[in-house]
Formats: sequence, structure tokens, C-alpha cells
Amino acid sequence: MNIQISDLQGNKLAERAVAFEIIENARGTQAVKDTVVAHLAARRQGTRKAKTVGEVSGTNKKPWRQKGTGRARAGSFQSPLWPGGGVVFGPRPHDFSIKINSRVKKLALRKAVSERLRAGDVIVVSEINLASHKTKDFMSALAPLGVFKGSLLVVTGANRNLLLASANVPDVRVTSGDDLTTYQVLWPDKIVFTEEAFKKVEVRLGVKEVA
Repeated sequence: MNIQISDLQGNKLAERAVAFEIIENARGTQAVKDTVVAHLAARRQGTRKAKTVGEVSGTNKKPWRQKGTGRARAGSFQSPLWPGGGVVFGPRPHDFSIKINSRVKKLALRKAVSERLRAGDVIVVSEINLASHKTKDFMSALAPLGVFKGSLLVVTGANRNLLLASANVPDVRVTSGDDLTTYQVLWPDKIVFTEEAFKKVEVRLGVKEVA
């Protein structure tokens, strides 16, 4: 499969073959699913907690004597049967993270990128340079590419103007080729790579060096 490299005005500058194997069958589908589930699980805080009988505040004094009152026996103010008492089998702090090995992650990313390339959702531009950090300049610069909300920009290194200019545009996110994840590849309508960022992804997907 070939990719077209253009400028920000949409003018074609070059075309070359993708430097990694495009997955065209069902291979990698389960890897994508497992990787996304692991990503979402890792985002869970797992800090919810209910107090047990031994953790709620209160005295250890018996509420009333055992016999002779006409009431049911009670031995603690902290009983789960009482308002304000402890919780039986309540939620406890929990680590929801799921371990995914590097080979599965690599396969999942290659599968996800392959599908977005085949669907025509990937745009590769030579570079993205903004003269200012204004949102108006950002929108006008990327307008010829049809990139608005629901887009992911993949660049190389820190680009302060780009980060600031895109911050106020709904559902536009910026990441780097080194940090790109399978989950990030799946959610946007369009993915815009700079040429250098796309080379970084190609290297991550198994290519030793991209000229």
C-alpha cells in the first residue's frame, strides 16, 4: 500500500510505499480488543472503598443488656444491620490493570493503523508549523485537509503552538509518533501524521530504519 505525502494545502508532494506489512485479514483483531480493554482498565482509579465493622466510628459498648428488654440481642453499634454500621463485602481498593505483552501491543497497533489506512482515514503531511498559538490560525491552517473536531494529530517532539492552538477545538487531540497507542488510533474520524511522525510509527511496527 502507498501513502501520499502532501502539504497543509492538500497539494501532493510525494508518494511512497508503507514500510510495514499491512494486515488485511482477521489477524490481530483479538489483539486490538485485548489492548483496548487493558487500556481502559488501566484508566480506572480503583480507589472506591467502604468501611467494614472494624473501621466505622463508634464505641465497643453493648447497646443494651442481653436479656429482659424485649428487644433483639445486639452487641455492637457498628453492626451491618444498623444505620451507619459497617458494610459486609463492600468495595475495596483494587488494581484493575491488565498486563499485555509487547508483541500483542505491537500487533494491535499494526492492525489498527492498517485498518485506518485501508479506510482512507489517514493523512500524511510534510510538517505542521503554526506561526502562533491562536485557535483561528490552527483552524485555517488545517481547513484544506478537512480536519476539524474528531481528529488526532500525530507529530514529533513538543510543538507548543500546536498544543495551545488545538486545545479549544472539541475532540482534537495531539500526540507523538513515539507515544501513539492503539486506543488513540481507533477513536478519531481522521488521523493526521507529519511525515517524521509516520516514520516513527513505521519503526515501531518493525522497520529498522526508514530513509
